[in-house]
Amino acid sequence: MATNRYVGDYPVIGIRPIIDGRRGPMQLRESLEDQVMAMAQAAKKLYEENLRYSNGEPVKVIIADKSIGRVPEAAACADKFRKEGVDITLSVTPCWCYGSETMDLDPMTIKGVWGFNGTERPGAVYLASVLATHAQKGLPAFGIYGHEVQDRDQVADIPEDVKEKLLRFGRAAVAVATMRGKSYLQIGSICMGIGGSILDSDFMESYLGLRVESVDEVEILRRMEEGIYCQEDYEKALAWTKAHCKEGRDDNPESVQFLGEERRIKFTPEEKEKQWEFTVKMYCIIKDLMCGNPRLPDAFEEEKVGHNAIAGGFQGQRQAPASPSPWPPRTTFSTAWACCSCVC
Repeated sequence: MATNRYVGDYPVIGIRPIIDGRRGPMQLRESLEDQVMAMAQAAKKLYEENLRYSNGEPVKVIIADKSIGRVPEAAACADKFRKEGVDITLSVTPCWCYGSETMDLDPMTIKGVWGFNGTERPGAVYLASVLATHAQKGLPAFGIYGHEVQDRDQVADIPEDVKEKLLRFGRAAVAVATMRGKSYLQIGSICMGIGGSILDSDFMESYLGLRVESVDEVEILRRMEEGIYCQEDYEKALAWTKAHCKEGRDDNPESVQFLGEERRIKFTPEEKEKQWEFTVKMYCIIKDLMCGNPRLPDAFEEEKVGHNAIAGGFQGQRQAPASPSPWPPRTTFSTAWACCSCVC
């Protein structure tokens, strides 16, 4: 598996088994313990088998130590999840429960609720009630409920439509939780007058949880000129590029008339080779800017750190660094980076 390139751990999913807390002669709670724990285990298995972090590892999923039927149990679950680094919670239940007592009240966790559509208990009633309570308290929650009615002993047999909803929630929640506290790296400024490339820092911070980091494009040229990149990484990337990135047909004319002179514009094979080298070196440098690189030369301790960026792109294509060519400076540049605001 690849290592985690970012500061901080990957998000953990916590499963909250919610139960009817009433005891007494009817044995309501006691009769539901196995059922709700089977739901929790089924959800855990589904996530572990189908969801991956960005480095390829399966997601980490934990279950509360006991079912949650009253406030002290909800508090004990919250305490455990806080210690385990849980960022995402999925509450599962096959029955009615005291919603306001058993819900996840942590404003920072990403919440889902799966209500079992069974023949014996009103799981839908709890789901509707607790989702309304979430909305009332301003805590967004993703509701999950199956189309088909199932028997009580089928809680571990998750229908396909429920699987899809559980996985959609899980994928989105892992992505959102992974973005939190990371950066978007803006290289340059507004891109060729494109309004959609004007970064809104307030949106990035308040909605996505990303900070915006900005670097001028001349930093790329500075690192090239001063050798602030890992030679081993560069040679490996260049070898891969030559093996997998094939040049297409070159339809450029040999020359054009410019200011009364005949100017050559078609690159020679040697000039194209320089273009590839420039492009690959630029890619390595941008990767180092985003995530840092401990293998940079020892004289550049600050540059080794990077910006903890999970995404980034050129915001100023017009001023982007141009690779060596026989032609005066152009608005576009080498092969791989002719787009703007790309997400890496």
